[in-house]
Amino acid sequence: MQSAASDGGPPPVFSLDGVRAGAVTMLPALPGVALFGAAFGALAAERGLSTGEALAMSGLVFAGVSQIAAMELWSPQITPALVLTLAFTTLVINLRMLLMGASMRPWLAQAPPLQVYPGLYILTDTNWVATLRYRREGGADAGYLLGGGLIIWFTFVPSTVIGHVFGSLLANPRPYGIDMILPLYFVALLAPMFESARRSVPWAIAGFVAIAVQFLLPGFWYIIAGTLAGAIAGGLLGDD
Repeated sequence: MQSAASDGGPPPVFSLDGVRAGAVTMLPALPGVALFGAAFGALAAERGLSTGEALAMSGLVFAGVSQIAAMELWSPQITPALVLTLAFTTLVINLRMLLMGASMRPWLAQAPPLQVYPGLYILTDTNWVATLRYRREGGADAGYLLGGGLIIWFTFVPSTVIGHVFGSLLANPRPYGIDMILPLYFVALLAPMFESARRSVPWAIAGFVAIAVQFLLPGFWYIIAGTLAGAIAGGLLGDD
């Protein structure tokens, strides 16, 4: 019998019911995911990528913001300087994933790697927040993380093809307001986690720093700045 996880909660388990529950939780976010995937597909087509290349990038890289950033920097002429710029930009944007994955280690460290690593590979901001909330409420099934990631992957990747084919019709979802679905759903997931003012402070600091850096520095530095600021604040404040 496994002992409690190092976060004090029940030890990790894995089941198909957990996978199903994680997937169902993500259903309200899927329209926004689909539009995001389609927007990337349209941008990839504009930059000269084939449908297969855009599909491969979405399926293997599966990092929406990084993919958009890469397309903004993309040039048909591949040079060492371009490769280094793309690598550095995507590294900066995705460094937050290290912190997000590390935040779940106290719970998932005891689980077999095959039950954890697939879910971490397709980790997104949205299902990470949902999984944190699930764990905070006493959940222990590692399948929850995998299920949330899978349904987002199976929405985002095919949507890339749709965006690539229909191009300009889906490149800019802002006139329809659909681009707000993911942010609003993200906020809805976060709200119940603010059980006290103290728990809210790191998130508030992260948001403030990200907004400030977005105005001060070009590019995507605001993402990593906000992530690091929130992580440091959370570490210094500790738990309730």
